[in-house]
Amino acid sequence: MAEHDYDVLIRGGTVYDGSGGPPFLGDVAITGDSIVSVGPAGGDRSERREIDAAGLAVAPGFINMLSWAAETLIADGRSQSDIRQGVTLELFGEGSSLGPLNQEMKQFLRERQGDIQYDITWTTLDEGLTELVRRGVSCNVASLVGAETLRVHELGHADRRPTPEELERMRALARQAMEDGALGVGSSLIYAPACFADTDEMVALAEVAGAYGGMYASHIRNEGNRLLEAIDELVEISRRSGAPAEIWHFKASGPANWPKLDAAIERVEAARAEGLHLTADMYTYPASSTGLDATMPGWVQEGGHRAWVERLKDPAIRARLRHELSTASGHGENEFLSAEKILLVGFRNEALRPLTGKSLAEVAQLRGTSVEDTIMDLIVEDDSRIQSVFFTMSEENVRKAVGLGWMGFCSDAGSLAPEGVFLHTSTHPRAYGSFARLLARYVRDERVIPLEEAVRRLTSLPADNLGLERRGRLAPGQYADVVVFDPSTVQDHGTFERPHQYATGMRDVLVNGQQVLREGEHTGATPGRVIRGRGYRKGPR
Repeated sequence: MAEHDYDVLIRGGTVYDGSGGPPFLGDVAITGDSIVSVGPAGGDRSERREIDAAGLAVAPGFINMLSWAAETLIADGRSQSDIRQGVTLELFGEGSSLGPLNQEMKQFLRERQGDIQYDITWTTLDEGLTELVRRGVSCNVASLVGAETLRVHELGHADRRPTPEELERMRALARQAMEDGALGVGSSLIYAPACFADTDEMVALAEVAGAYGGMYASHIRNEGNRLLEAIDELVEISRRSGAPAEIWHFKASGPANWPKLDAAIERVEAARAEGLHLTADMYTYPASSTGLDATMPGWVQEGGHRAWVERLKDPAIRARLRHELSTASGHGENEFLSAEKILLVGFRNEALRPLTGKSLAEVAQLRGTSVEDTIMDLIVEDDSRIQSVFFTMSEENVRKAVGLGWMGFCSDAGSLAPEGVFLHTSTHPRAYGSFARLLARYVRDERVIPLEEAVRRLTSLPADNLGLERRGRLAPGQYADVVVFDPSTVQDHGTFERPHQYATGMRDVLVNGQQVLREGEHTGATPGRVIRGRGYRKGPR
């Protein structure tokens, strides 16, 4: 590599450039926020700032395809748990997004805040992301506009179809979001009120995303008994709207549904063979995490949180719900209640926090109540959905999904730190280890895929799916999001019993050319930016 006037030289590492091609020994030179050259190791040493990467892997920064870090970044912009795994871009927007908001939505969000308190000074999605970066974040941030957010903006929490006028207003809000830089439309069709939306509504919103070069990503309507039908719906939405589609956290939930994973894969690959741009992502654990609201039917949640909690106090409604939950549980028809174990990890009410880390069955036994009544009682007492961990998947299926060439990766979690406000609740270990676990367990230890392929699926694959310019590769002209790590020692350490533990083995991380992790320790730098989509200020394609 010839001498140049550059700011940083990452010297002598094994370069995995994000293409999936074989690695090579080389140097990566950076000027300002961009890579200026990538080439064979060589050249004289000088006074420039150098990072000695001998014996280490050098790769593009990793992209978290489904993140809930927006609120945690307000509390701590360093993005510690993800930066220490090499994540340089967090993607938000599973159903809900930072905007667009109306006054009622802002008031509700203020009232429902937990340990992390903040003012909501923004209205649009772009204003929300801009405010996040203004506060200072170490990672880049991007978002899809939430289909649920659009629906609540116009319909509230009603279980009905939008009128043509309401749907057109939702589409107008989606267009504005796309022109403000959203990367597409995201849905979460398993939860209320999102589950009240039908396929036609999703097609109408996905059409807007597709017109601006954006994607449709979805927590599909069912990941258990009706997994295949839910994938069929996503394929239909993509086909009819013309938008590329992504299945968020691809899985088969509940032991009775584990054998369906092969058929689910076949459906995705058949759609891809048809010419549809269909992809997916996953976290690298056999347990999911969501609220106890996921165990309940939509009818009891119509009208929003307050109406839901009030219904759970009504003896007649409780009797009906008790019957529905026990029947669904007994027949394995509820993918969450069919979990082998449900851990309770997040309470708002301090009086309930001693139950953190206990299983739902343990709490039911302690209280002498049924599991169904315990769920209802806890939700009322905590006045929240109660974050929980559901052991619903098989390790064999996780391994099989890792091997798929169209599979990206996510945490489906916030970016935390084992300190301060984050220790008031427990969490799922994926918040600290989803990416490190891929590199440690499934690449190094079990050799499910080679390292160059894992890097491709953490970098250029999601960057291309999202239509990002100058991200996802180590090449001249690309933004300098770069990670340096030791493939032989990278390791996740968080467990379901003790999740608040950093991963190790990631030594250096640069975001937009600035070093945020040096020798495994955070520098305090916050060079993160808002990354916007193809439609930004341009109008439909």
